[in-house]
Amino acid sequence: MKQILIVDESSLFREYLRFKLEENGLGVRFGIGAADSISKVRNTVPDLIIMDYHLGRQGTMEILKQKKADPNTVNIPVIMLAQRIDQKQLIELVSYDVKKVFNKPVKVDALFVTLSELLGIPLSIDESPGIVEVHVNDNIIFIEIAQGLNRDKLDLLYFKIIELINLYEIRVPRVLVMLSDIKLGFADAPNMEKLLTTVIKASKARMRYIRVLTLDDFVRQFITGQKEYEEIEVVSNLQFAVDDLLSGADSRAEPVGRKAELIGDKLLQANDRENAEAMLLKFDAEVKNASFELMKDSLQDLRIAVIDNDLAIQELIKTTFRKAGTAVTAFSDGQAFLAAVNDEEFDLVFLDINMPNSNGFEVLKALQARNRKYPIIALSEVLQREIMIKAVQMGVKSYLAKPLKPEDIFKKSIEILKANF
Repeated sequence: MKQILIVDESSLFREYLRFKLEENGLGVRFGIGAADSISKVRNTVPDLIIMDYHLGRQGTMEILKQKKADPNTVNIPVIMLAQRIDQKQLIELVSYDVKKVFNKPVKVDALFVTLSELLGIPLSIDESPGIVEVHVNDNIIFIEIAQGLNRDKLDLLYFKIIELINLYEIRVPRVLVMLSDIKLGFADAPNMEKLLTTVIKASKARMRYIRVLTLDDFVRQFITGQKEYEEIEVVSNLQFAVDDLLSGADSRAEPVGRKAELIGDKLLQANDRENAEAMLLKFDAEVKNASFELMKDSLQDLRIAVIDNDLAIQELIKTTFRKAGTAVTAFSDGQAFLAAVNDEEFDLVFLDINMPNSNGFEVLKALQARNRKYPIIALSEVLQREIMIKAVQMGVKSYLAKPLKPEDIFKKSIEILKANF
């Protein structure tokens, strides 16, 4: 049995990879930090290492140097995962037998193809079309699925929901599943059941707090035709679905439960179960104690823009990121930002929807026309929900309502910038 060593800061991402790799008959071990990882490289001599570049600059390079210095481990291939990496850093990695670098969020299907090639063994991969994106807005878990129901990506969805519930400490989960550009038929029934089961188990949401947004007749008939899903409402209007979930939320309902219980029954079927449970229990503490200092290596080289005519908002966002040594470029109107994107790239954009001289929607249209795709966090005044719905329809995945709080900026930025999958 071939052995894989996974060295990554996200316990949920580690568990997702373990789940998929063991499903394919591979042995999996975890390295926690530089010292533990170096020890496991030497003692287990794995067939391949999957490593997060942003463990801490010194820790990552120390693992690679120790691997290279040992004749027994020098030829172990490495797959590197990175939030952002420049050409100079890529060149530096070549001498350490780093075979491939994947930017996060990782395209899991491409990762599995590379694993198969490097290990010389076939891996079971669902190659059918499918795009899955998950975001939290107004404490509603938005799940957008396009093109099709890819089973591997539905497995990934389970872990992503858990990650966001932990990050936002959501007590009463409300879920909106948006099936975009999907036409399903009878043959898709098992995958549709897998989707609903995944959402229910991962979120622990009461079914009356789940909405499915679709125009597809099969989806509607599938859900309404089965008694176990009778409380799940199928809707065709996005604004109605959001307003319905918000107005129907019961803030007095019981909490979701202990964070470790969110992991589910089937997640921890690993050989070193005790170690896995300890890491998963630690994840809650990782989220609560998260700080930009812990994210410093992955944030330092990022380019962030804020487009807002309110100088106080500009300064608030600058101050939030200054703690991590991350520079923020501010623009007071959309035209100035659009002029800048001809020469600059940005990794994250905060965009005020209500601005004079090119409002947020005009900026979004201009970016679409230029085929520029940025992770965008839309900003707008409180209670302007119809504006936010329009922004979501134009491709904005996340938004924040003014007045802004540093904690909200922080959590939303973690959601976008630290996405693993």
